[in-house]
Amino acid sequence: MHRAYFAPWILMFALFLSACAQPAAAPTAAGGPKRVLATFTIIADMAQNVAGDKAIVESLTRVGTEIHDYEPTPSDIVRAQQADLLLNNGLGLERWFEKFTGTLRDVPSVNVSEGITPVAIAAGNYKDLPNPHAWMSLTNAKIYVENIRRALVALDPANAASYDANAAAYLAKFAPIATELQQTIGAIPAAQRALVTCEGAFSYFARDAGMQEIYLWPINADQEGTPEQIASAIERVRAGSIPVVFCESTVNTGAMEQVAREAGARFAGTLYVDSLTAVGGDAPTYLDMLAYNTRTIVAAYQQAGN
Repeated sequence: MHRAYFAPWILMFALFLSACAQPAAAPTAAGGPKRVLATFTIIADMAQNVAGDKAIVESLTRVGTEIHDYEPTPSDIVRAQQADLLLNNGLGLERWFEKFTGTLRDVPSVNVSEGITPVAIAAGNYKDLPNPHAWMSLTNAKIYVENIRRALVALDPANAASYDANAAAYLAKFAPIATELQQTIGAIPAAQRALVTCEGAFSYFARDAGMQEIYLWPINADQEGTPEQIASAIERVRAGSIPVVFCESTVNTGAMEQVAREAGARFAGTLYVDSLTAVGGDAPTYLDMLAYNTRTIVAAYQQAGN
């Protein structure tokens, strides 16, 4: 497993750059918009919906980045030092975050999953630890949005009314997505209603949709695509006569394509979980991501039934 680390020269270089950058001492000019830095694109999108035009929100990591064992760069440290607020998922998702923030001076951070009831990881080296992909449930996402709203109000109380209104308007968009999820996936025959993916990142999504979850490995950057994992998935897909399997956008699909071939299923495409896409892609926003995943799953099952 790869581990995030900070070589001494990286720290020295980053701190030198940070000291030379004027915004590091005063991240936001008086009266200017606050600068918020989220650890990955999904949290950044949620935060931007709450912030509106009252704060500048960016993602530390780029679209398509594998987030679990990301290795921050010196420029990441500089960007974080210039921020007024950091937003992270917590629940062990960003394994590098504690060490990363240890290099910063006086930049507050907020764990946006605070208050959710986690689902435990079922197997592997992280068995019984919280599954960190809590945003995959719209119920949990409401807690994320509330935590973000509170953080922004605490940071910038002068614009509290705007943050409150933006959060309410954003949450109002959740209900149609939740209805689509329940109604369309509920039409899949119960005996075959399983979601087979590479990473065990869909526990919350599968729970909300009433689906059985099957995966190759529990967490990205753990052991990925071992012969034992592949053999177990093949056996379960065959036993359940599951017609379609999927994989996530941030990992190699080869192991799941092998499962599909040997189990007599169809590899039905890519789902999104750890990263959004660029504008114009399949999942440029959090709500687009959930809608795209739902429609992709349902369409695959419908095609398998024809």
